Amino acid sequence: MGKIAVIGCGLIGQGWASVFAQAGYDVAMYDTSSQAADRAIVSMQTRISDMAEFDLIAAADAPMILNRIKIRPSIEQTLDGAVYIQENGPECVDTKKKITETLDAVADENVPIASSTSGISASRYCENISGRHRCLVVHPINPPHLIPAVEIVPTPWTAPEIVSAAKDLMIRCRRETIVLKEEIDGFVVNRLQGALLEEAFNLVGKGIVSAEDLDKAICDGLGLRWSFMGPMQTIHLNAPGGIAQYVERYAKMYRDFGIGANDATDWTSIVNDTLQDEFENKTPVAEIPDAQLHRDRKLMALLRHKAQDAPDPSII
Repeated sequence: MGKIAVIGCGLIGQGWASVFAQAGYDVAMYDTSSQAADRAIVSMQTRISDMAEFDLIAAADAPMILNRIKIRPSIEQTLDGAVYIQENGPECVDTKKKITETLDAVADENVPIASSTSGISASRYCENISGRHRCLVVHPINPPHLIPAVEIVPTPWTAPEIVSAAKDLMIRCRRETIVLKEEIDGFVVNRLQGALLEEAFNLVGKGIVSAEDLDKAICDGLGLRWSFMGPMQTIHLNAPGGIAQYVERYAKMYRDFGIGANDATDWTSIVNDTLQDEFENKTPVAEIPDAQLHRDRKLMALLRHKAQDAPDPSII
């Protein structure tokens, strides 16, 4: 299927290597620290063994998957013949720039150079690089080998064919792609997480709720539905008339909470401009009762799973 280069042998690099190897790619890994490279192979043996134990891969495939992953002693050997590059360097603009300059100078022409950065837009470090058209962010959610969502964030000058190549590869690797239409620091996942954490710290810091009980609000509350549908689909199913009716009923209540810097966002206009048509195509209002039944069955399956893993209260 081809060869993929993974630059950086830390936890994120290891996770990516597992993802690519499972999809059938040969993976060449490189790290400036030989100790980090040596630790990576040992760590991935455990990682892949664990996945087999939980039936995420066939036990018989585990040795073959691990055998596809090789540590290389130099950037040149790592990039030689690679069809895609996943860089996993430190969260530092200057460091990203130096690494990307090196990768661009050595890699074959038009091979995508993707970064795993959690919040740095690629335009901040690649603007003056000759191969900037092939640079973009492909941000995994940690741990990459277990969480399928991947954010694809092109710069204003990333070539469309590079974006398509990255997306196609991620789909072949059974990732759930989130393609941003416009570059923004923090992307989508971490901006959402940041907004929730800001209010979480606010509530805990004011003594309104303990951290333990706040976590229950997510893992035993909102997070149950969010594990198989997002917040937009959740509110669409929480009103008989769908998302438009939910916003009509509750937008003012949320606005009156005064949460965050964007409390002036006009939910109604956004619903009228885009969301109502989008959700009518995805889940028409007439089909909401059936969608609610499907949601409830998923919740029941999830609750059964959580109950199986819960500690026995009779054991002290």
